[in-house]
Amino acid sequence: MSDRILIFYGSYRSDRQGIRLADYLVQSFAERGADVELIDAKAIDLPMLDRMYKEYEAGTAPAALEALAGKIRAADAFVFVAGEYNWGVQPGLKNLTDHFLEEWYWRPAAVASYSAGRLAGVRGAMAWHGILSEMGMIVTSTPLAVGGIGKAFDDEGQPSGEGGAAAAKAFPRFADDLAWWTEAARAQRARRSPPY
Repeated sequence: MSDRILIFYGSYRSDRQGIRLADYLVQSFAERGADVELIDAKAIDLPMLDRMYKEYEAGTAPAALEALAGKIRAADAFVFVAGEYNWGVQPGLKNLTDHFLEEWYWRPAAVASYSAGRLAGVRGAMAWHGILSEMGMIVTSTPLAVGGIGKAFDDEGQPSGEGGAAAAKAFPRFADDLAWWTEAARAQRARRSPPY
């Protein structure tokens, strides 16, 4: 059984650099045999959070919200491609994530961070650890952090330069950590229902 992984990306900027990291992750997880899909917050374009998915009466949620809820519930694991905005999280990705709650429960998540600078978005990634834990996910401890994002991947998401080489070197351990927790969570859910 292949792991069903959703990769979330949240930049709305016109000159998005992190999308290359997201594309690299989609390709790399697929090469490992995962059933992987990119969820681009800009493409889905949900409005600023007014009402969570669970707050709609059955059958009345907007179509994009309903479709995404189904994908999240069907996934085994999540990867959040997290740019750092002023030491914090991207508003587009946070808004997308906050539309859901119970749909995330009892599955692992990994955070791949990036920035233009040498700190590689790690301050944003640290914030995501707490956010995702609060939302019921187990967050893996292995980082994938890419600095100098503008030169680390080409237009097709292939690693380039020192930053790309470092990301490619770090990816196997990042993916192995997520795979271990994905298998463990799937086995536990099959053994017994979650407590809530």
